[in-house]
Amino acid sequence: MTKKNFMHLLLLVLGGLLFSVGMCMCLIAEWNLFKPGVVVTALSALVLCVLALFRWIQAGKPVARVDWKKVGKAAYCVVAVLVLGVGMSMIMSFEGMMIPGIIVGAVGIALLLGIIPVVKGLKE
Repeated sequence: MTKKNFMHLLLLVLGGLLFSVGMCMCLIAEWNLFKPGVVVTALSALVLCVLALFRWIQAGKPVARVDWKKVGKAAYCVVAVLVLGVGMSMIMSFEGMMIPGIIVGAVGIALLLGIIPVVKGLKE
C-alpha cells in the first residue's frame, strides 16, 4: 500500500467514524448531546473535505473551475432529499404532525421527481 493510499484510508475512516458518532449524538435523545453532535458532524465534514483536497493535491491535478450549473443541480438534489426527510420525520417522530408531514413528504417526492428533468433534461 502506498503512502498516499494509506493516508486516504486513515482520513476516510476518521471522517466516517466522526460522522457516525456525531449522528448518534444528535439522534439519540437520551444522550442529550444534540449541539455537540452537530459540531462533531460538521467536523467530520471538514475532515472529508480535507480528504478530497489531499487526494486532489496528490493526483497533481490543476485547480478546477467552479461550474455553477453543477452546483445548482447538486443543491436542488440536496434540498429535495431534505424536504422528503423532514416530511418523514414529521410523520414518525412528532405527535399530531401526520397530515402536515404527509403534505411535506408529498412535496419532497414531487421535488425528487423533478431531479431527472433538472439533471438530464427533457428531450423529444
